[in-house]
Amino acid sequence: MKVQNTHYDVIIIGSGISGLTCGAFLSMEGKKVLILEKHFKIGGYTHTFKRKGFEWDVGIHYIGSVHNKKSFPRKVFDKISDNKLKWHKMSDNYDRIIFPDKSYDLIAPKKKFIETMKSYFPDNASEIDEYIKIVGEVSKSSLKYFSAKALSGLSESVLRPFLTRKFLKFSNKTTYEALSEIISSNELISVLTGQWGDYGMPPKESSFVMHCMIANHYFDGANYPVGGSRMIAETIVPMIKKNGGEVVKNCGVDKIWIENEKSKGVILEDDNMISSDIVISSAGVANTITKFLRDEKSLQSYQSNMKEVKPSSGHACLYIGFDKSAEELGIKDTNLWVYPSYDHDANVKKFNDDQENDFPVLYMSFASSKDPDWDKNHPNKATMEVIVPSAFMHYKKWAELPWKKRGESYENYKEDLSRRIIKEVYKHCPHLKNQISFYELSTPLTTRNLANYELGELYGIDHDPNRFRQKWLKPKTPIKNLYLTGQDILTVGLAGALGSGVLTASVVLRKNIFKDL
Repeated sequence: MKVQNTHYDVIIIGSGISGLTCGAFLSMEGKKVLILEKHFKIGGYTHTFKRKGFEWDVGIHYIGSVHNKKSFPRKVFDKISDNKLKWHKMSDNYDRIIFPDKSYDLIAPKKKFIETMKSYFPDNASEIDEYIKIVGEVSKSSLKYFSAKALSGLSESVLRPFLTRKFLKFSNKTTYEALSEIISSNELISVLTGQWGDYGMPPKESSFVMHCMIANHYFDGANYPVGGSRMIAETIVPMIKKNGGEVVKNCGVDKIWIENEKSKGVILEDDNMISSDIVISSAGVANTITKFLRDEKSLQSYQSNMKEVKPSSGHACLYIGFDKSAEELGIKDTNLWVYPSYDHDANVKKFNDDQENDFPVLYMSFASSKDPDWDKNHPNKATMEVIVPSAFMHYKKWAELPWKKRGESYENYKEDLSRRIIKEVYKHCPHLKNQISFYELSTPLTTRNLANYELGELYGIDHDPNRFRQKWLKPKTPIKNLYLTGQDILTVGLAGALGSGVLTASVVLRKNIFKDL
């Protein structure tokens, strides 16, 4: 696809959910929007891919709160998709946390979650109540903290300390530090933090607020987009086009065009220049600062901020296909989180020290059981995705080789890892043994090539306590008419990226879109 014009009101780099959300709101306000996507598919981590009649999600495995029509994510999705995006509520047992000696079910709604936890840990009932209370307090305080990101100048200086004080009190602690103050059982802490893979950092490294926001997001249940995650982009893009916007794929940006400390547009990888009044980067702060603004000497102080944050972890994902329906195979929609012991941080350290040790977390998701349209679209087929940590450093020797041409040693490495993962699948899902018809492994190199994260990181910037102290992680940049959006601006996950899109659009328009929802 080619860009139709040479000037736009707004150019957005990246078609992930933050870019699409931001673009949709701006287009609805009359802005002529151009969204540029380097990849051959629109949607970022919301796209799907197909092989041999199978289809898999690359990033969306479940979403909280959207079954509630009054929830923030649902109201946003309804608005930007013109009510076209539909949701299916998963079973109440949305997650199962598995340890060598016992499994623990996370069950919605919140009341049932509390009852279930107390049945597992009756001696810690009062501690569980305190935990639920604090999670609610933290989640509530996040609203003020994130609203402060819309401020600048004098208003930021005056209001930010007031708006962020409570949130920072919690964010400055690690998850383990905060939980150990109220919970006496390490086993209970391990169960409650069994979703740490959703933000990529174990309890002794992650900021407590990250844990709270994820936990709170799922207390009342989980959902899946009807038709698969590709429907997210497929229902939002028409809204943008309806309002005169363009979404162009296979169109990579080389640099953001800056003159006199003011953004003027973008320079494409083919050297063509497109001008715009405003540029918004949804490509991650690392890409934006170190790549798109690489020659901007006036941004040295801004660029030095990158030393204060670090990239999140990489991962490998095994995409598995079965030539039978989910019902025939007895596959349920509950996500499985498998751990080798109750000490999450020790598990990570052992694995990082020696990759032959047990995976510190193994996550299994079953899209064919979550999507009510699956059997109609893929008869007599079923799929699953299995995610494990996998660091970029282990793939360095193949990093400079072209995609799909990395040679026999790379393919052998992938095959060995795939077989290890399959062995774990059979251990915990014995009914699937000898039923696999197809599998394909993605690695951090895949993530780098298709999502443009330099080290194949899954979650942008790490969600440790230091990350939430960074005042510069906000939509407005030191360069006039240049803005940021995406998970780095708020938090990880679809809800975080969604919120960042609304926030950036609000800042650009100087209008509180949140109030209009």
